[in-house]
Amino acid sequence: MMPKRIGAEAVPSLLSPGMRVYVQGSTSEPVAILEALRTQPQASQQIHYLSVVIPGINHTDFAAFHEEARMTTFFMTSAFKHSFAQEKTIFIPMHFSEIYTYLDQLDSIDVVIIQVSQPDAQGYCSAGVSCDFMPVVLRKAQIVIAEVNGHMPHTYGSIRISLEHFDYIVEVEHPLPQIATLSLTPELVRIGQYAATLIEDGDTLQFGVGSVPLAILGHLTEKQNLGIHSGMICDAVVELVESGVVNGSQKSIDRGKIVTGMAAGTERLYQFVHRNPMVEFRPASYTHSLEVMKQLDSFVSINSAIEVDLFGQVNAETIHGVQYGGTGGQVDFIRGSRLSSKGRSMIALLATAASGTRSRIVTQLSSGTIVSTARTDVQFIVTEYGIADLRNKSLGERAEALIAVAAPVFRPELTAKWEAHKRMW
Repeated sequence: MMPKRIGAEAVPSLLSPGMRVYVQGSTSEPVAILEALRTQPQASQQIHYLSVVIPGINHTDFAAFHEEARMTTFFMTSAFKHSFAQEKTIFIPMHFSEIYTYLDQLDSIDVVIIQVSQPDAQGYCSAGVSCDFMPVVLRKAQIVIAEVNGHMPHTYGSIRISLEHFDYIVEVEHPLPQIATLSLTPELVRIGQYAATLIEDGDTLQFGVGSVPLAILGHLTEKQNLGIHSGMICDAVVELVESGVVNGSQKSIDRGKIVTGMAAGTERLYQFVHRNPMVEFRPASYTHSLEVMKQLDSFVSINSAIEVDLFGQVNAETIHGVQYGGTGGQVDFIRGSRLSSKGRSMIALLATAASGTRSRIVTQLSSGTIVSTARTDVQFIVTEYGIADLRNKSLGERAEALIAVAAPVFRPELTAKWEAHKRMW
């Protein structure tokens, strides 16, 4: 049966109290439908929303639609601060790979709201630039509502969805979110230079989001035959492909393919992935799978953090005890790189914060600070002052290596505190 075509303003009437409603996040957020839900708050009475929002991209607080609305999320943003304080937003810390499992274990999802491309000649829509959880939520859905967006690229690798799979479609024409390329400071440039020395020709790369991974990608122009297997790709990938640096020719699996779960960038990136057979969008059950990553020879994981202590523990989630973002895929990819033959992982971060007044290399993570990545998982720590290799290092050797990549002004204090800490043992 073909879906019913409706306007976005009609979607709120399809919800009933007590429903569990999944809303797609990332750059595929169905913005027209969300605006309709926002302007018709009564429709969200006793609705429990579920979404995998991405900090910096998604800003909608579903729990704020109605005083009796609730939301479950796996990432925290400033937009949720008020509803989280009211216990209307439920934050579940989880590795990205485990979110897929969590969704798969749900009995059902009453309504799934997604955004897809226009159908092709055979009547199939593409999941477009975000397919991380599409297979599992569609399998669990009782009702599927799709924004069919003329601006959504038609991508390969992701599931093809027949129009008959949808119960309702909302035809829209709106641009995808534009994630501007960040300017790089001299400190970020130095991080990129150091990190690039850890990357060899033929490596397959994973990278996170933000200015630090971008700085590293910008220093790979002299490399050859790189591959990509990542949770997300950005505009920098286009430049690396067009310059011939990334071709995937040495990948042990998915040879010649860029594998990703989502794309977030400018129109240049979205045009690049449109009907590009080189780019394959896969669900999180594949991109974040340890079984897949261990088949990738020379797999290099590149991520960032908020701070690292002298034991090598990484905090990538909290500032002064306040949750920002989430666990994400950092540990998934670090552990995947360890299983890979000749694999490597790095955590890259600026050595200071607050205009240079606070060291990001700290003696010990303070009380209330979350450990995102355990010291036993960490390999390389990179700052603008160098590389700390923590592999097979004792506690003292780790501290010495990390102090050496801290900002020079903080090194005497870190050394003194570490010596004092040792006397307590």
